[in-house]
Amino acid sequence: MRRRTAVAVAVAVGATLTWGEWLNWRWSRALVGSRQGASETVVVLGYRNPEPTVNFVNRWRVRAGIRSVSGGVPDTRVIFSGGPVGSQRSEAELMAEYAKSVLDFEGTVLLEDRSTTTWENITNVIPLLEGVDRIKIVSQPAHALKARAYLRRQRPDLAQRLVRAGDYRPGEWTLRKPLLALYGLRTLRVLSAEERQRLP
Repeated sequence: MRRRTAVAVAVAVGATLTWGEWLNWRWSRALVGSRQGASETVVVLGYRNPEPTVNFVNRWRVRAGIRSVSGGVPDTRVIFSGGPVGSQRSEAELMAEYAKSVLDFEGTVLLEDRSTTTWENITNVIPLLEGVDRIKIVSQPAHALKARAYLRRQRPDLAQRLVRAGDYRPGEWTLRKPLLALYGLRTLRVLSAEERQRLP
């Protein structure tokens, strides 16, 4: 009896982890294309940061943003986007500081330090995306998908330049991915029927 219970629990845990992994993988591939080009902008979205130093979520987003930079694209810049939500210092400033001082990132960095919502993130970075061949948006997969949907609504011409970022890796955040999936399902209720049809 105990063996059957253990097996049932193991199967249930495995199925839950697989479900979370699959949903995050799926979201990371939605509303993007395979556009090529000589210029690229990586937009890293901030997370509420009440502490005076960069928090765990924003540190991860910075790392995911930097690994999203394509090596063969000559003109690449990273935009850190996020205002002073819960702190005197903006999320953008904290993330940029972490990228430079801890991760030794030496690439071009721009700050968008006024946004307090995802919609504002997109609205405020649009002027920095004009003329760029490829655009990557970095966050947890559901949040990044929501931001890509917002870009499609605000500037469908720029949304045609969206390509995959490096914010999904199999096995990363594995134990948290079911929770992220549940939160993502709630977050992505903002997607329209047409946007949902474009999910892989």
